[in-house]
Amino acid sequence: MLQNKGFSKLTKEEKINWITTTYFSNPEEAEKLVKQYWNSDDQLQKLHDEFIENTLTNFYLPLGVAPNFVINDRAYTIPMAIEESSVVAAASKSAKFWAARGGFKATVLGTEKIGQVHFSYSGSFEKLKVFFNEKKTSFYEDTASITKNMEKRGGGILDIKLVNKTDKLENYYQLHATFDTKDSMGANFINSCLEQFAKTLEREAASYEEFSETDKQIQIIMCILSNFVPNCVVRAEVSCKVEELNEDTEINPKEFAEKFVKAVKIAEIEPYRAVTHNKGIMNGIDAVVLATGNDFRAVEAGAHAYASRNGSYSSLSHASIENGVFKFWLDIPLALGTVGGLTSLHPLVKFSLEMLGKPSAQDLMKIVAVTGLAQNFAALRSLTTTGIQKGHMKMHIHNILNQFQATKEEKEKVIAYFNDTTASHSLVVDYLEMIRK
Repeated sequence: MLQNKGFSKLTKEEKINWITTTYFSNPEEAEKLVKQYWNSDDQLQKLHDEFIENTLTNFYLPLGVAPNFVINDRAYTIPMAIEESSVVAAASKSAKFWAARGGFKATVLGTEKIGQVHFSYSGSFEKLKVFFNEKKTSFYEDTASITKNMEKRGGGILDIKLVNKTDKLENYYQLHATFDTKDSMGANFINSCLEQFAKTLEREAASYEEFSETDKQIQIIMCILSNFVPNCVVRAEVSCKVEELNEDTEINPKEFAEKFVKAVKIAEIEPYRAVTHNKGIMNGIDAVVLATGNDFRAVEAGAHAYASRNGSYSSLSHASIENGVFKFWLDIPLALGTVGGLTSLHPLVKFSLEMLGKPSAQDLMKIVAVTGLAQNFAALRSLTTTGIQKGHMKMHIHNILNQFQATKEEKEKVIAYFNDTTASHSLVVDYLEMIRK
C-alpha cells in the first residue's frame, strides 16, 4: 500500500513530486501538466491554493454567460460555470423566447433555514418539555453575542422547538431551530448558534432541580444545520396565451402546449423520468450557483429532498393550460448567500455577482430559480418536438472534433455535413476519418 503519512506537511512542490513519481509512468509530463494550470499571478495562485487542503493546481470549468433574461421586468445576463455542452445555449434560447412574451416572474415564498441539536435523554418527555419551556429564553440569551450582528441586519433566530423522535429511535430528541440569515448562506452562523444551544442544554439540565441524576445525563450527539430548507423557497414562472407558443411555424401551438403539459405530468408521477427531468433543471441551477460561489452540493441535496417531500420522488416543475393560457412554473428551495465565503474572495465570483447587479440573497434566489426553469423549458421543448439529441449533439460535435485534434478546415466540413444529418459520436468519427483518407 502506497502511503505518505506526512503528506499534508509537505510543500506544494514536494506534494507534486511525490504524486507524479508514485503514480505516473512519465513524472515529468505529469508535473508539466499540473503546473500548466497554475496562474501566472503568484498572489492569485496563493489565494486559490488556500481555498482547500493539499492543493496541487487549478481545475478549470468554462464560465459562460446566458443573455436575454428578463426577470420581473429587469434584464439580466446570467453567468454559468459548467462543462456540459448545450446548457448555456439552451438557457439563452429559452430566455430570448420568454423575453418576447413578458419575461419570467419570480417570487421568494420564504427564507427560513433550519438547524438541529440531536441529543439523547432517557427520562420522561413531559418532564423534559416542562424543563425546555422554562429554560427556552436561556438559549436566546446565551447566543446573544453570536446573533448581535445578524439581528442588526434584520435576521437571527426565529424559533427553537423541542421535538420528540423516540417513536423512530430510542431516547432521541431534537432542538429544532429556525433562522433568517439575510444575505449570507449562514452555515457558520447557524452551526455556531447550535453548538451554544448544546452547551446551554447540558448546563441547564445539570442544575435543574426537577431532574433526577439520570435525567441530567443528556448526551449531545451532534449539532448541525440542515440542507433541507422546505421553507426557504422561491417560485419562478412563465405564462402566455397558447397561440403565442408559435415560434416554430411547423409546430401547432395547441398541440405543443398539450404535449408539453403531458410531459410534465409524466415527470410528476414517474420517478424514473422525474430524476432526469430534475437533473435538467439542476443543469441551469448548479451552473449559476457555482458561478456565484455558492454550495451546489447543498442545493442539490435540498432540491431532491424537496422533490420527495410527499413520499415519492416527483417533478420540481409543473405546467397547466387554463382558459387558453399556458403556464409553467417551478418551486424550489434555495439557501444562497451573496456575502461571506467565496463571494468576497474568489475574483470570478465577485465578477459574476457584479454582472448580476450585486444582488441580495433573495434576488439571487430568483435568478437561480429562473435559470433552472429556462433550462427545463428548453429541454422539454426539444424532447416533445425535435428530440433532445439534435441540438445536444451539434454542440457536442465540437468536443469530439477537439478530442481528435481536427483542423479548422476539417471542423468546417464536419459541421456542415451534420447540419441536416443526425449526429452521434461514431458517425462524427467515421466522417472525420473519411475526410482524412
